[in-house]
Amino acid sequence: MSRLAGVTDLDARRKQALEAHEAAATVIAVCDGPGCNAAGSAKVAAALRRAVADAGLEGSVQIKTTGCHGFCQCAPVVVAYGDGLFFRGATPDQAPAIVEAAVNGQPIPESVLYRHPATNEPIALERDIPFYAHQERRLLKHASHIDPLQVADYLAVDGYAALARALTEMTPEAVLEEVKQSALRGRGGAGFPTGMKWELCRRAEGDQKYVICNADEGDPGAFMDRALLEGNPHSVIEGMAIGGYAIGASRGIMYIRAEYPLAVRNAALAIEVAREMGLLGEDILGTGFSFDLDIVTGAGAFVCGEETALIASIEGFAGEPRPRPPFPAQRGLFGKPTNINNVETWANIPLIIRHGAAWFSEIGYERSRGTKIFSLVGEVQNTGLVEVPVGMTLNEIVFEVGGGPKPGRTIKAVQTGGPSGGCIPASLFDVRVDYESLAQVGSIMGSGGLIVMDDRTCIVDVARYYLRFLKSESCGKCTPCREGVPRMLEVLDRIASGEGSDADIDLLGQLGRTVKGASLCGLGQTAANPVLSSIRHFRHEFDAHIHEKRCPAAVCTALITFHIDAEKCTGCTACARACPQQCITGERKQPHVIDPERCIKCGACLDACRFDAVVKE
Repeated sequence: MSRLAGVTDLDARRKQALEAHEAAATVIAVCDGPGCNAAGSAKVAAALRRAVADAGLEGSVQIKTTGCHGFCQCAPVVVAYGDGLFFRGATPDQAPAIVEAAVNGQPIPESVLYRHPATNEPIALERDIPFYAHQERRLLKHASHIDPLQVADYLAVDGYAALARALTEMTPEAVLEEVKQSALRGRGGAGFPTGMKWELCRRAEGDQKYVICNADEGDPGAFMDRALLEGNPHSVIEGMAIGGYAIGASRGIMYIRAEYPLAVRNAALAIEVAREMGLLGEDILGTGFSFDLDIVTGAGAFVCGEETALIASIEGFAGEPRPRPPFPAQRGLFGKPTNINNVETWANIPLIIRHGAAWFSEIGYERSRGTKIFSLVGEVQNTGLVEVPVGMTLNEIVFEVGGGPKPGRTIKAVQTGGPSGGCIPASLFDVRVDYESLAQVGSIMGSGGLIVMDDRTCIVDVARYYLRFLKSESCGKCTPCREGVPRMLEVLDRIASGEGSDADIDLLGQLGRTVKGASLCGLGQTAANPVLSSIRHFRHEFDAHIHEKRCPAAVCTALITFHIDAEKCTGCTACARACPQQCITGERKQPHVIDPERCIKCGACLDACRFDAVVKE
């Protein structure tokens, strides 16, 4: 691939990309994100290509594989442009019908037609599906248009135009000021103003400066950064190059957790292509500015999401945080001034420089501007990646975008911010999802995980889950986190087993405040959030475990029992065959009985019974 000597060459390459895209009358995009890939999207794409060839349509129909489209609930997802026809749950045998529908505009085969989960109304176009209609997709706008391995796709949607503008029309100070005026705040969780962070690093003295992309996304249920890097790595590269120009850094590093092999591969290939084109390396676009990128893979330690621990990991040391100050902007990687932002923050930079700070900040709420990507998962009808204006209410996200609870269930709470966040009850769903509003109800926005829980969820058990996670992920360097988190977990285990007391609630509060106030890094400082917010909003569930020796959601093993309703049991033996303890006895076609002494309460019998005869209490 020839090197671009200047902006004129870049514009010419963009024109070629647009002409190539316009040559295909119909483009069928197959989502190949991890969820769709696991559901067989690669086979669907291959079948679509065969169907196009069999129909003699190679010149007019293009089959494209892209990153995550967002609607993971409907995997594998296929979209045909330009009408925007939406096909859900596609399979290889449906490929000829999908091609025919895409070429002719309609009708969509019943087997892949999307229907509204509440009304069963058929919806043919992607833009009309409520999951998409209630979003404000800026970063994800082109998710279903870009093949991450084809830089031409990124160029066709004005990719690298922001870098060209920054280098040829703006001074570093002007770029920095534009980012400050946009009011962009770090999307990694802390919400620190990005422009201010850049300015601190720019003012720091040093013969070498670094910018780092933190892609060590470790929150359970969160996959926003992963999807961006897998689906549109060039947007992150462009953002980092612009940041390097504004800050005065000539080197950048993407720190990606090794559990994201597709993100590592796509980012590495994109860096190689950008380097060959002269968009990375020496004298970019003939402007005299030099900037290059490398990738470092992390071993998956959650604590390495913290800046100083991440820096230690890159330097080859154990991923442990260090006291601050000095801050990384003053003395970071290899002792040099360093600026660290997460994937989503960097991806926003080209949009700000291309469209302006006023455009970026025209949506949002008070001090929180722009959009935010969330991974909406759990007990909700529509799961996947959603991008909404910062400040949208939880109620709007859960019920309008997410489609509300599954049939027959009710929503109990949403966990925001992952292990560092808190449980927010349904009664507070009018809260706006921004940094300050969530803090008022005892939670945080975090990197963007939203886990929806329904009436089958035990909040005590949820708090235990997050503490177990944080206990295993604590680096152990500071005593409050190393010792405090396990002690809190011990108390919760006691409550969950029916052996707790009111004094344990007071003890959890004392331990939580100590861990929060005395820990060295953000992991420990936020470790108590799930517990404290759960006690604050769901004290009645803790009281039920303590005083009534009862788990209201029938989840905590020590407080539940299984038995068989003799009137409903048909003696089919399915439960007995499923039981790993062989503790269910009875003659065929006669009522069965569970031996409570041998029962380990695994629930296998409940899952196996087709007659609702197994009762969990």
